[in-house]
Amino acid sequence: MPPSAAQIRGARAERIASDYLQAHGLTVLERNYRRRLGEIDLVARDAGVLVIAEVRTRRNDAFGGAAASVDGRKQRRIIRAAEQLLQQRRDYAALPVRFDVLIVAGTAAAPEVTWLRHAFEA
Repeated sequence: MPPSAAQIRGARAERIASDYLQAHGLTVLERNYRRRLGEIDLVARDAGVLVIAEVRTRRNDAFGGAAASVDGRKQRRIIRAAEQLLQQRRDYAALPVRFDVLIVAGTAAAPEVTWLRHAFEA
């Protein structure tokens, strides 16, 4: 079955966010870390900090927009996935962890990225 329009938009937003983080000096370590309890869009290293990044995109700002969609339930799922990642990767577990959200808007030709560092805490 071919990917839906939403899946295509999401994959595009994740590529843009990954490129954006790399352009700002971060090293992207993993993309789309999926586990039964949750998913992490991007795992990156910012100097000595492990960044767990959620990428969001919305076609419009109805219902609070992309940032509002990272509610408490979504945060708990990301945190659970991060806990699993840290149990599997001891080299990551030695680093302090930061949870960021990247919002990708605009067109494919001119994307706009908003980077919310320390968007929530575990």
